[in-house]
Amino acid sequence: MSDPELTVSGGGLGADSPVRRAALEVEGHVNDGGWDQAPRLFALVLTADLLAAQPELADELGDPDSYTPIEQELPHDREVEDLLPEIGWPGEVAGCAVVMERITLPAEAEDDLPSDPAAVADFAAQHPDRQEMRIVAAVLRDGPAHVAVRPRAPEDAPLIEGPDLVPGLVDLLTQTLAEDS
Repeated sequence: MSDPELTVSGGGLGADSPVRRAALEVEGHVNDGGWDQAPRLFALVLTADLLAAQPELADELGDPDSYTPIEQELPHDREVEDLLPEIGWPGEVAGCAVVMERITLPAEAEDDLPSDPAAVADFAAQHPDRQEMRIVAAVLRDGPAHVAVRPRAPEDAPLIEGPDLVPGLVDLLTQTLAEDS
């Protein structure tokens, strides 16, 4: 099995890719709000389409060939992974992005995980080697995806990016864009 394609903080991986630019725009926007935020969901609309419908936004929006993220409201009483399978986007939405914070543990901690699912979150929160991460995953209806992961500590930790970093989350987002959803 090969390592997932990734880069740290910038270069490579289609630096000019529209889906990468959209993911990084969303990540920067959410990062400005600090940590301990609820999950957030964004529709990605082709900027040219948005400008055609609302030309008065021309000074606020950038490149017509880019994607403009439009935040959607999410209920706060459910996990985003449980909500995504219930979401379907209209054809005007070219893609979507989700942001969430999660605790990760080293692989060696897997053997010590409690069997009770309710106890796993407490175990992870108390584990001395836990690491908090903000994950931004963006996908386009025509297939491309990009993921950016920002560790909470150390504060100057680089952003980790790549299309294959969190494949399960990318799959969930891709399913929201399926024609039959």
